[in-house]
Amino acid sequence: MIVPKPSLVVLSGAGMSAESGIRTFRDAGGLWEEHRVEDVASPAGWVRDPELVTRFYNERRRQLELAKPNKGHTGIAALEEWFDVKIITQNIDNLHERAGSTSVIHLHGELTRARSTADPSLIYDIGYKMLGPDDKCARGSRLRPHIVWFGEAVPEMEQAIPVVEAADIFLVIGTSLNVYPAAGLLNYVPSSAIKYLIDPAAVSVPLHMNINVINAGASEGVALLTTSLKERYGLA
Repeated sequence: MIVPKPSLVVLSGAGMSAESGIRTFRDAGGLWEEHRVEDVASPAGWVRDPELVTRFYNERRRQLELAKPNKGHTGIAALEEWFDVKIITQNIDNLHERAGSTSVIHLHGELTRARSTADPSLIYDIGYKMLGPDDKCARGSRLRPHIVWFGEAVPEMEQAIPVVEAADIFLVIGTSLNVYPAAGLLNYVPSSAIKYLIDPAAVSVPLHMNINVINAGASEGVALLTTSLKERYGLA
């Protein structure tokens, strides 16, 4: 009889990729690479200046191509040997996948994809290609970054909620839990699940959730988590 692996659900945020050199909004003091968030991460910003927004994400894509997964990413991927690991990330980079993780839900979109401005269901894998005004979808409309901007719906939440509801272990890493609706996923974690939070800074969490806090960065934190889980589950 094959015993199913325990379900380990990971909610990751910007701090997950910080050690890989990916800047966060918070690190930039409310600015992202010297731009106001509303200028480069909102539908109004796109309407106002699509060229600025396109250049902004082209630069993010260029930086991502040079970035490498850190030991936090690879450590989480390695846990698939013992656990059914499913990642729900707020990050738009592909470092989880490049580290070897096989199940990743991107709540806020992906830098390496673009979508039609006329039909949101037309989504294209573009890798690290630079977008320009002449890049069009099959219907002839301009392509925009496949990013969920502030004020837009987060369609992947519908896929994420049942994943969280089935968790045996729930890990929060690199997120302040201030960004909604992603932070609302905590409400769907089973009371019976073992809960961990990895972050070098103090993060406010509900006391009733009984979360095991690991005050460390992603790489060190995942190493400590791995040791804890191995001891708890009697793994070699």
